[in-house]
Amino acid sequence: MSVVRAHDLHITLIQTSTVWHDARANREMFSRWLDQVPESSRLVLLPEMFNSGFSMAVSDAAEPMSGPTVQWLTEQAVQRNKYVCGSLAVDVQGCVFNRFICASPDGAMMVYDKRHLFRMAGEHQHYVAGEQRVVMSVDGWRVCPMVCYDLRFPVWCRNRGDYDVLICVANWPAARRQAWDVLLRARAIENQVYVAAVNIVGVDGNGVSYSGGSAVYSPEGQRMTDQVESAGLLQHKISQTQLKNLRDSFPVWQDADKFELTR
Repeated sequence: MSVVRAHDLHITLIQTSTVWHDARANREMFSRWLDQVPESSRLVLLPEMFNSGFSMAVSDAAEPMSGPTVQWLTEQAVQRNKYVCGSLAVDVQGCVFNRFICASPDGAMMVYDKRHLFRMAGEHQHYVAGEQRVVMSVDGWRVCPMVCYDLRFPVWCRNRGDYDVLICVANWPAARRQAWDVLLRARAIENQVYVAAVNIVGVDGNGVSYSGGSAVYSPEGQRMTDQVESAGLLQHKISQTQLKNLRDSFPVWQDADKFELTR
């Protein structure tokens, strides 16, 4: 399994509540949070549907790729010289996706459409599932993005020797917080990768409660950030050397089963 040849990567997670169905208010709020992110941080994660909350009212929540929130993401990334990522409801010619977008410092964008739609909330009835798993490059690191419910599907998350950091943006309810903690740790251990995941706090417009749990995990499954259930920034610098040493000294990847996805 090859390993990135890059500098260490400083990651910041912005854990907060969101304003229900008010994209402008959310953009203004996250701008203030971004003001607090250290200059050294290169990858910043905002939650799932950070501009609207996890809403099935696509007529209210969805924006085109040319809309104000995508433009805002690009501006923030360029002005702050950071990779700024989050998901939002995006309308593409009448098809609405829960789309993860990573805006780059050079103005480019990388996108991933959520594959697994949360049927218990009816997401599959309002959104179109993505078809492609994505690995993107962030300062030379190979980064695989996931959105919330995707985390429950280890085959989709499986490291095929093609990534070094799994990132997940979510609105993961407090009622299933234990599953969130366990799955993040498991994805790190089984894939020998860093996992960085951001969740929200508070109560959304549907009355659903969220308790945070945003974290960075080491490739050995160790939580590397404090356990925080309130709004704030969580930060950690991940190490290329630590990752390479683990994979070299404990090469479980050499015994991984080969497979192909059929759908």
